[in-house]
Amino acid sequence: MSLRLELHTPVHDDRPVFVSGSFCDWYPDVDRFQMQCVGPGHYLYEFPNTLPLPQQVDYKYTRGGWEHVELDASGEPVANRVVSADAGLKQDFVPHWRWYGMPFNPVWLPKIELLGSTFDAPKIHQMRRVHILLPHDYAQSDKRYPVLYLHDGQNLFGGGAGYGSWEIDQKMALLAARHHHEVILVSIDHAEEGRIREFTFQTTRAGKGRGQYYLDFIRHAIKPIVDSRYRTLPDAEHTGIGGSSLGGLISIYAGLMHPNVFGRLMVFSPSLWISPKIYFDAIRFKAPVPMKIYVYGGEQESRYMIPNIERFRDALARQQYGGNPIDIHLSVDPMGMHQEAHWSREFPKAVEWLFY
Repeated sequence: MSLRLELHTPVHDDRPVFVSGSFCDWYPDVDRFQMQCVGPGHYLYEFPNTLPLPQQVDYKYTRGGWEHVELDASGEPVANRVVSADAGLKQDFVPHWRWYGMPFNPVWLPKIELLGSTFDAPKIHQMRRVHILLPHDYAQSDKRYPVLYLHDGQNLFGGGAGYGSWEIDQKMALLAARHHHEVILVSIDHAEEGRIREFTFQTTRAGKGRGQYYLDFIRHAIKPIVDSRYRTLPDAEHTGIGGSSLGGLISIYAGLMHPNVFGRLMVFSPSLWISPKIYFDAIRFKAPVPMKIYVYGGEQESRYMIPNIERFRDALARQQYGGNPIDIHLSVDPMGMHQEAHWSREFPKAVEWLFY
């Protein structure tokens, strides 16, 4: 029985697909090992019976060169695939590919616009810079788009300030390859030394929390301008908010306190320890509209990170007062650390789950 490989990929372009491995000295574009395209994103290859194969076959997929090799859903390199020579049919999935050596096609980078750099946040007494990231093909369509508001704008694109960058512009270009990029992103800079107070509600060593004022600033100052100036879908079902650490915490409260505004929450490594009352708030919560919440945590962040987010998930599942369904996805990375690089890798998965 010969070994057959069946491949599915959401990335459709005119590059052929090849199988490479020790059976061809790892050359990436041998004609003999080109796969047959049997439909959009659907490929087949059957090893000839005359080709001797080792019992364990190591292989990878390419689109004609190592500069076009397969990548994972976040645009990261993947390990060699392994299959037994007598497996019969092996089905595989490739979510993404290199593009001439890059993890994304630069043509698909979103268009970044400065919404303003002197927004006045009432009761916070801070001037604020806000950017808009539009889908690369925004100007070529008349579509209306969901919107995702993101905190800590200094660390979302470009080089990042101090701690690195999520590289959300590059991740959206990566998502464009599989047509999952049609979301408007709003990047809101944090308050520098006032960040802790802005993302909390209770009194901490930094002072009395101003989280409610910050959320009011987004709801009453930023969102109306975004919805009037751009083609958005302004309802809660198509409006998300997200961030990491304290930004993850304030995103949870945005959903709990203003569910008629924010129906999609992206919560990365939330600082739940700073607000132990949040579990009680979650149990008391009643969702007026269906909600989706993507929660991520890394096991290397602290011994409490995963137990805390599991407790939060369970608290929401025990809503005392009924309400609409809340769809919660918990993503745990055994190697995840409290760093921008890890949140960057998780970002495409969260966008796809929340909006697709």
